[in-house]
Amino acid sequence: MMQAAAKRWRDRKHPGSIVNIVVVTTHGLYGIAHSIAARSGVIGLSRAVAVEWAPLNIRVNCVAPGAIETQGWKVYTKQARAAYPRSNPMMRAGSPWDIAEASVYLAAPSGKFVTGETLTVDGGGQLWGETWTTGKPLISAARTGEMSRQSRITQ
Repeated sequence: MMQAAAKRWRDRKHPGSIVNIVVVTTHGLYGIAHSIAARSGVIGLSRAVAVEWAPLNIRVNCVAPGAIETQGWKVYTKQARAAYPRSNPMMRAGSPWDIAEASVYLAAPSGKFVTGETLTVDGGGQLWGETWTTGKPLISAARTGEMSRQSRITQ
């Protein structure tokens, strides 16, 4: 789709802006490696074509949502959904509207000097805590020594 839009804008000598929606890929997310790999590919492609298409006045950016409360949350357990608002320092989930506004910023004249970027909309989640979409694996707790630290705290 990006290529088709870019060709059309190029042929008409019309500026354009593409905004791809990805996920936060700066840290691993247990149980969804396939999603992280796919979205990382979209980010890489977006950055590459942002450079190629910049002379045509075509900008390409990404928006990476964090914990955004949507219908898609229903696939996760109630326990996982309850933890999402605590996955960022704002201590709340975002809304689809937050993603829409970020996308408009990038696509509109307000983003006219932005290309090849990924705008993370996660309430500061990259700076805070952990997000476990499928629950924290028990082996992870054992390897990191969390169990032994917990024992020392209670002694």
